[in-house]
Amino acid sequence: AIASLFGWMNLFARGVGGYVSDKANAKMGMRGRIWWQTICLVCEGIMVLIFAHSNSLGAAIVLMVIFSSFVQAAEGSSYGIVPYINPPATGSIAGIVGAGGNTGAVAFGLGFRQLPYYDAFILMGSCIIASGVLSLFICIKGHAGLVTGQDSEEAIAAWKKLGSAPAATTLQVPEPDEDAAAEIEEDKA
Repeated sequence: AIASLFGWMNLFARGVGGYVSDKANAKMGMRGRIWWQTICLVCEGIMVLIFAHSNSLGAAIVLMVIFSSFVQAAEGSSYGIVPYINPPATGSIAGIVGAGGNTGAVAFGLGFRQLPYYDAFILMGSCIIASGVLSLFICIKGHAGLVTGQDSEEAIAAWKKLGSAPAATTLQVPEPDEDAAAEIEEDKA
C-alpha cells in the first residue's frame, strides 16, 4: 500500500508539471520550459539522495511522496517540450520519450540487483541530477535554449503579436489554405 503512493502522485503531479511548463513557456518561451525541466530533475535527484539516507519508515514515506511528485512533474514538463522537437512527428517522439522512461527503469532495476541499496540510490540520484544539469543544454530548432540557440523569426513575430513570451505560448495550428483546399476539391471531382 505504501508503494502505491508513488503511483497516486500521477493523478495530479504530472498535470501540474505540464501546467507549470505551459505557464513558464508563456512567460519565457522555450527557456521557461527548459528551466522548469531542470528544476524538476535536480529536485527529484536531491530527494533520492536524501531518501538514501533516511532511517525511519515515516521519513522514507514522506521523501518518497515528494520524490514521486517531482518525478511526475518532470514527466509533465518533458511532454510539454516534445511537440516542439519536430511537430510533424510528435507522436513518434512522444513514444521514444515514453520508452526512455521504461529503459531507465530497467537499467536502475538491474542496478538495484547488483549494488547495495544505498549505493544504488546514490547512483540513481546522481544520474538524475546529471540529467537535470544536461537539460540546460537542450536546444530546439527555432527556439532559444538556456545556453545556445536563438528564437526564429516566426517565434519573435509571435512574441510581438502576443506581447508575451519570446515564442508562441502554444504551438500554432496553420490557417486553412483555401487554394490547396480548392485543388483537393477539383481532384475529387
